[in-house]
Amino acid sequence: MRRRVFMGFAVLCFLVCVSGSGICKPDKEKESLYKYLKTFSEALHYIEKNYVKDVSYKKLIYDAIKGMTSSLDPHSVFLTPDMYKEMEIESTGEFGGVGMVVTMKDGVLTVVSPIEDTPAWRAGVKAGDKIIKINGVSTKGMTLMEAVKRLRGPKGTKVTITIVREGVSKPITITIVRDIIKIKSVTYKMLDNATGIGYIKIKQFQERTDKEVRKAFMSLYRQGMKALILDLRNNPGGLLQQAVRVSDEFLKGGKLIVYTKGKGSTENLKFYSHDEGTLPYVPMVILVNAGSASASEIVTGALKAHKRAVVIGDRTFGKGSVQTIFTLSDGSAIKLTTAYYYTPDHICIEGKGITPDILVPENLVVKQAHPVIREKQLVEMKEGKKLEEKEKKEEKRDYQLEFAEDFLKLWLRMGMGFNGTAKSASAH
Repeated sequence: MRRRVFMGFAVLCFLVCVSGSGICKPDKEKESLYKYLKTFSEALHYIEKNYVKDVSYKKLIYDAIKGMTSSLDPHSVFLTPDMYKEMEIESTGEFGGVGMVVTMKDGVLTVVSPIEDTPAWRAGVKAGDKIIKINGVSTKGMTLMEAVKRLRGPKGTKVTITIVREGVSKPITITIVRDIIKIKSVTYKMLDNATGIGYIKIKQFQERTDKEVRKAFMSLYRQGMKALILDLRNNPGGLLQQAVRVSDEFLKGGKLIVYTKGKGSTENLKFYSHDEGTLPYVPMVILVNAGSASASEIVTGALKAHKRAVVIGDRTFGKGSVQTIFTLSDGSAIKLTTAYYYTPDHICIEGKGITPDILVPENLVVKQAHPVIREKQLVEMKEGKKLEEKEKKEEKRDYQLEFAEDFLKLWLRMGMGFNGTAKSASAH
């Protein structure tokens, strides 16, 4: 009797959901659906009646939904009420943890990007690192949300991760002290007052990023900025709306910024720029690396396609899927991949990323095979300064940024556009 009652309840719940959403299924599809709902109900009954331990219906149903969503793709997940609330907190730009964005890539927990000036960043975690253990527990078979939950924790507590890094033969163990992660979306400065090269870094796309970018740009412009470096390296993404608005700041009206393709008509969207509010034209470089993902790839793809900026650095991460949150009646939610992002030149970002116009590897280190020791260096050695220390400083140099700065200086001297024609300062 219990099985029949539960079976009826399961089907009733489903019919209510379907009829409430206005979906009408053909009879054959209904028959197939009822068949598998019955199978699910039977499995639930046998577990409840025969499993050696008592298990609540809540756990069984939650685990079933969790398994169902995790089998779809790495970004579709089930969120318990607590997880859903925690995810909402993240978008405010302050949360507890280690400071890195992770995803499931080819079934392996992978670092999209460490967030700058956070414990993970300072501990040496890099984009592309594969996390195989968290506090000694294997991440194999672990869902993304389970992994995130293990990485999070109160300020001052420690978490130890074991990673596999490309080019390194043995796994690396790193212990990180958790902290309150406060992310300032935008930072900026003048790199070179003499040539007027400004620098804006977007660390993550949050609710007010577009306004912060405008404020930074205009501040630099008033200081005499003649060219701009927009740094999106290790930017794991954020809000789609903000990626569109930031792109819009730099483009004339009527330009396609990004479009999405999904199953339903509501997921097939196109986003265009507007003339109103477009920032003054200055030559521009965008810096990217393997940690540039999602929203940062949208901005890069749009400005590259419309030849508004030269893209320099490494190929980006390739996270080009759209996730939509659907809240459930008990406060839980499911986050589903509902579409893919496409650049204005019809490139699907997912799995491919954005290829820079000029490839400058992040780990580029220029060294002489047999460095020449000159008189000045001999004096320094006598004063206790060692060559090894100087080499370490050389390795910390940001060659991508240096290349971008030199590129813009040459561009300004030549006064040329992308196609070799002169650009006026008033154009945009």
